[in-house]
Amino acid sequence: MSRRLRIANAAETLQEAAEVMADEGVGALPVGDRGRLVGLLTERDIVERAVALGRSPAETPVRDVMREEVLYCFEDEDVEETARHMDELNIHRMPVLDRAKRLVGVVALSDIRQRETRDVVRKPW
Repeated sequence: MSRRLRIANAAETLQEAAEVMADEGVGALPVGDRGRLVGLLTERDIVERAVALGRSPAETPVRDVMREEVLYCFEDEDVEETARHMDELNIHRMPVLDRAKRLVGVVALSDIRQRETRDVVRKPW
């Protein structure tokens, strides 16, 4: 899980959010309001819900294209169970909340796979 987060504001433009994604090397940004998760913006959302429809990224606010229904997990949940759930739903990134429902990080399937690869003990043939 990545705890180093940049949280988008629903009022900022898609261009501003895309610049952050490029700078941070991430494909999604959680959207927050006063410490609460209110949505998720992905590269795909920008392309399909704005650019492909001719909407200007410099003028379109994040709130107009973000996904408000966000699947999330809790930080104390089992990693393997979370990975199975993400895989079943074909979700690549998922916000991680504490039990007070405050955003504490984002987990990506690639993070989980890297962890699993590191944990495997390789034996010689």
